[in-house]
Amino acid sequence: MLLKSSENLCENWQEKVKGEVMKKHLVVTLGCEYGAGGPVIGKLLSAGLGIELYDRDFIDNVIERTGVSRDTLDKANSAKQVKGRALGFEAFLGPRYEDLTERIIYVQKEAIRKLADKSSCVIIGRCADYILKDRQDCLNFFVYAPEHVRARNLEEELSVSIEEAREMLEHQDRLLHARYKYMTGTYRGDRRNRHLLIDSSVLGWEGTARFLEQFVREKFAELQT
Repeated sequence: MLLKSSENLCENWQEKVKGEVMKKHLVVTLGCEYGAGGPVIGKLLSAGLGIELYDRDFIDNVIERTGVSRDTLDKANSAKQVKGRALGFEAFLGPRYEDLTERIIYVQKEAIRKLADKSSCVIIGRCADYILKDRQDCLNFFVYAPEHVRARNLEEELSVSIEEAREMLEHQDRLLHARYKYMTGTYRGDRRNRHLLIDSSVLGWEGTARFLEQFVREKFAELQT
């Protein structure tokens, strides 16, 4: 969720961007470290390119509509085994997936694939880079920043102490690394999974979004004709 200062940044961005809307189908996935500004950068990037934004909350809401509760989804997202009876969508999944965690992961993957097919878009997180790795119309980015910068970002955005910010970083890093490893068998931020890794503290969030937009436009320039 964007905080007030970040929301203002995104609103102001709408008035600044004047780039041509991308005409052909393309997908950008944006993985990010907690506190590095990924969700805001993704929103700025989608606005600059004139394409849809599918963030984590949007994707989770799509999955909830299949009958998965938010609590169950949160457990699966933390790479925990979810016990209980199969959910309502088991009819089209069949017996292949033995536990609810595997079933939920399957639904997440299908949701992301359908969103990528539906329209040009920026997809935030949810292992989308791995899920869409075979697409030729997809660019995969990863945004990171030094730990002290991320802690300061959280301190300012969430109005918490620097000690609390560091604890939040440690918890979220551990959670996100475990989830990505569970779903993909590899590691977040691995250069072999991405086309570009970028430290958002170098150019700032707006500058990073502009840089990524130019990268996308250079890559897909031939598709505009």
